[in-house]
Amino acid sequence: MVFKEQDGWTNYTCIPRQWEDAEIMVLLQVMYTDLDFIATFNIEPEVLQHFLFEVYRRYNNIPFHNFKHCFCVTQMMYGLIWMTDLKSKIDSIDLLTMLTSAVCHDLDHTGYNNAYQINARTELALRYNDISPLENHHSAVAFEILEKRESNIFRNLTIEQYKRIREGIIKCILATDMTKHNEILSKFKMILPVFDFKNKDHKDVLMMILIKVSDISNEARPMEVAEPWLDCLLQEFYNQGDMEKLEGLPVTPFMDRDKVTKPSSQTGFIRFVLLPLFIELANLFPCLEQHIVDPVRKALDYYTEMEKALERDKQNRAQEKATKSKESAPGSQAASDAQTASVQECSKTAAQ
Repeated sequence: MVFKEQDGWTNYTCIPRQWEDAEIMVLLQVMYTDLDFIATFNIEPEVLQHFLFEVYRRYNNIPFHNFKHCFCVTQMMYGLIWMTDLKSKIDSIDLLTMLTSAVCHDLDHTGYNNAYQINARTELALRYNDISPLENHHSAVAFEILEKRESNIFRNLTIEQYKRIREGIIKCILATDMTKHNEILSKFKMILPVFDFKNKDHKDVLMMILIKVSDISNEARPMEVAEPWLDCLLQEFYNQGDMEKLEGLPVTPFMDRDKVTKPSSQTGFIRFVLLPLFIELANLFPCLEQHIVDPVRKALDYYTEMEKALERDKQNRAQEKATKSKESAPGSQAASDAQTASVQECSKTAAQ
């Protein structure tokens, strides 16, 4: 199965517009089948298809947080499960929880983040009292889909199994709120030296870490995959910044197209968010070092060099502008010479 090839599993994901949506739905079905969820939890194929179609319908046509992003995150989660041999370490029901959380994690995303929702006092912010408005909404939409019998892939589970999955999905999706990043990472670092796969609290934190890694994993992929996605993300960010300016709201950091460049948006994020998170996961699973940590380090080098090149270009343009301004300024030698030549020419004309 191509998704499990250790040397290439991160390549099997979508560059924007590379895959058709119908193909993506088939690939998602393959993941559920390949992880033995169909047989283990008696998920009827037609119910899974209906579930995925309902999921597809509830992702919006926006630049980044769309159905293809859903697939990328789910594919990364699927790859991490195989790479870390999680099937031998935790229950299948937890694996089902993680994969389904990845599928549903951005349902009905509006393209405007929580800061906008709260500052603009949107319906979502009012409904969820400014507490993770988007993530609460994504989770609620997921269970709206699962409430319908024809799309409830958990309908053959026991009540206790369903409660466990519901609790897990809610925790995982809420963990994707980046305002909780430091809190979750600190918990993980604290338990890492004594991590126990049989300890429920430890396992819950690991599940949150895994979906966080999956959600922001684009820079772990080859540059020809990662960079087009960054362009899409920046387009969505700039759209929000434009809207905030239009509505007189505070412009969210990194979303002002007049101040943020592609490399400047990435260098700090990779250095202070991605690498610390990915390194800690690799401390638990050393096999991930070459697959997610090394590529992110290369991405940091790539954007650092791009940022330096832009800065050099900016300085050169500023220097050229200053030189031109100096040459044309009153009192400059060039201006004085031009003025002298003009006077001489006028004198000659008058004498004639």
